[in-house]
Amino acid sequence: MTILKAASNSIGKYPIGDPVSVAAADLPEPVNLVGRFGQLAKLDADRHSAALWEAVKGHDHIWTYMAYGPFADDAALSRWIRERAELTDPFSFAILDHPGHALGIAALMAIRPSMRVIEIGNILLSPALQRTPLATEIQYLLARYVFEILGYRRYEWKCDALNAASRRAALRLGFTFEGVFRQHMIVKGRNRDTAWFAMLDSEWPQRKVAFERWLAPDNFGDREQQRASLGSFTP
Repeated sequence: MTILKAASNSIGKYPIGDPVSVAAADLPEPVNLVGRFGQLAKLDADRHSAALWEAVKGHDHIWTYMAYGPFADDAALSRWIRERAELTDPFSFAILDHPGHALGIAALMAIRPSMRVIEIGNILLSPALQRTPLATEIQYLLARYVFEILGYRRYEWKCDALNAASRRAALRLGFTFEGVFRQHMIVKGRNRDTAWFAMLDSEWPQRKVAFERWLAPDNFGDREQQRASLGSFTP
């Protein structure tokens, strides 16, 4: 890796940032990220559309803060998934339980390899996935992939500022709240103020320890009920 050299952190009387590597991060690839409770696989319309329709149909509320959806039927959802699966940004993953049923979607997006900045977003959790260990485990798997394999230095989480559940989730998962961008977007004909959160590569080692302590088998009792919360392990 190439490091920019600087004699000091100032030019004359003007302070400047610390020198960092100028090597670019890697782009996401169609990998399988496997955990104890399930896995992530590159979104594929042929493999995942039917199961995703079964998981989300009749639950239109889960699309409230998304820029798309809900969909009228399985064909409409399948067409949308096929279009999404062809994109490289966002780069979408299906969230699978261990039998291989698709229960949700998550994406790596707003990808800037030269700045080593990437975002986790477009998270769709079916009711069967919500409040499960797998829903948290996939966040660990993606963060580990982003920091340790792809080499990013900043991992972002953005959501509608009115989405209280997403804001709570970001904090629980170890992201730091950085502020609100007012009138940031127009989504489905409505104003969206956007809340910004981020996790840095320097913070990841502590976050990783917290995730792994929470995910450890001895932290779960019968029916996958946690004994201690993730927050109890997070600084």
